[in-house]
Amino acid sequence: MAQPSSRQGLIDYAKRQLGFPVLEINVADEQFSDLLDDAVQVYQERHYDGITRMYLKYKITQDDIDRGQARGGDTTLGITTTTATSTVGLSTTFDLEENSNYIQMPPSVIGVNQIFKIRSDTVYDGLFNIRYQLFLNDLYAFGSVDLLQYSMVQTYLEDISFLLNPDMRYRFNIRQDRLYIDTDFDVLNVNDFFVIDCFRILDPDDFTRVYNDPFLKRYFTALCKKQWGMNLIKFQGVQLPGGIQLNGRQIYDDGVRELDEIRAKMATDYEMPPLDMIG
Repeated sequence: MAQPSSRQGLIDYAKRQLGFPVLEINVADEQFSDLLDDAVQVYQERHYDGITRMYLKYKITQDDIDRGQARGGDTTLGITTTTATSTVGLSTTFDLEENSNYIQMPPSVIGVNQIFKIRSDTVYDGLFNIRYQLFLNDLYAFGSVDLLQYSMVQTYLEDISFLLNPDMRYRFNIRQDRLYIDTDFDVLNVNDFFVIDCFRILDPDDFTRVYNDPFLKRYFTALCKKQWGMNLIKFQGVQLPGGIQLNGRQIYDDGVRELDEIRAKMATDYEMPPLDMIG
């Protein structure tokens, strides 16, 4: 079937593209499985259709607050100590403490854009906040409100809120699955929420149309061709009955060339452009 919807379907598709069943494809089933895993990983980490933007909600627990408030010394909950030794001159030992102010993230999350903070300022909080008062005073003459002035006031209030309560700082690494939150945990309350703006990979076992993606099919087939040629290189020059010689080097070179072309097209057509540092 030209529209694979499963792992085995995509493997069979790649075999047919390489000449099966007319030709014998000298690649083991285990190699096909490994190559498919590699192709899916590249698709999920670099192709813009391999991820989806989502918002995760996390409820804050007392353990999170206790770990975030830990300062070392007598309060050692969540503190990790690393020892370093200097051997230059006199032997000196240094104890470095690290806070465990993180929450564990699902392995499917590959990037975090922002953590929406819990507002705790007089500009936005409470029934009688500044925005409420401004709107209440103009409500009875709402038809005569100058929208330009109203918009400028709202922008000014946003600037005040940003300066007094800046966005929550965080650290995240895709290989660590930990979201470190660098904030004052003293102002957080149990059962409050973090709303995490992040990117999550598409699992092809749940969303089977991934296996029919044109890029993934071409990339996986090229990987299989390269592996096929690599397996046959050791038989280079061996003559088969009838005078036929296997040319594994040519198959390998063709696979490498196709992979280079696909990766170049990925950078221009299928990959999100890198953003400049602003600010």
